[in-house]
Amino acid sequence: MTFNCSLWQDNSMSVKRFAFARFSEVTEQCFLLFTLILLMFLASLMGNALIATAIWTNPVLHTPMYFFLANLSLLEIGYTCSVIPKMLQSLVSEARGISREGCATQMFFFAFFGISECCLLAAMAFDRYMAICSPLHYATRMSRGVCVHLAMVSWGVGCMVGLGQTNYIFSLDFCGPCEIDHFFCDLPPILALACGDTSHNEAAVFVAATLCISSPFLLIIASYGRILAAVLSIPSPEGRRKALSTCSSHLLVVTLFYGSASVTYLRPKASHSPGIDKLLALSYTMVTSMLNPIIYSLRNKEVKVALRRTVGKKKVLAHR
Repeated sequence: MTFNCSLWQDNSMSVKRFAFARFSEVTEQCFLLFTLILLMFLASLMGNALIATAIWTNPVLHTPMYFFLANLSLLEIGYTCSVIPKMLQSLVSEARGISREGCATQMFFFAFFGISECCLLAAMAFDRYMAICSPLHYATRMSRGVCVHLAMVSWGVGCMVGLGQTNYIFSLDFCGPCEIDHFFCDLPPILALACGDTSHNEAAVFVAATLCISSPFLLIIASYGRILAAVLSIPSPEGRRKALSTCSSHLLVVTLFYGSASVTYLRPKASHSPGIDKLLALSYTMVTSMLNPIIYSLRNKEVKVALRRTVGKKKVLAHR
């Protein structure tokens, strides 16, 4: 179905509403994808909510590593909730339109939570660096105040970048077409709808994305470089294994998140494909958010115990 943009333009011919392109003209395929995404969405919400609840309600997990993990779970909840509900509606409904203001709001929250997660993953890597490379000073250097400050900086940077990026994109003119060839209001597909030559805008967005994604990633690489050097200096194989085991979950989450995000935003424009972009979008918005609680709960005994206690308390309350 092709949308008539003239119906969604004001007197200045500026587009006031957009519409998401259909995933497929085959209804069965749309319903299949709807069911799959809905199940993953519910699993992600439940898993991340349980992780955050288990950490906040179990004093034994009130440590810097789990404080950051609880923040990561909250970010994942916000990240998925910013795009998935509208995506689900667009898959099974003819009401696939979204106002310009609604699109801007979705883009802001998506960028806000995404950039905040990049920064928080860097803070988590720094925490692991301090724990392994400076264990005697860890308690003082990673005090509660320092952890709260790092988390606030992560959320603050995400908010500022999200506001700046959204304001920059939606200050452009949109005079048609109005159909977004994507599941949600992401940067590349929205920028492709802007009027005139947008090559300078694309370059600016690319530079901003490079800085926002690469800077935290370089901090993560630097932290793990120092961690690896410290671990290799440990004479005991058991000691090396124990030290690395505290980092394995974080490394896996970083690989999943940065792998899909980097391929999406940092590859050349000529290699962009709407179909591939949609699959990557599903990966970094849905799959990683669903897998994060599984990764941390399966590979961490303390989280497993806390989750059992949390679920047990809920069952007791439910039976009362």
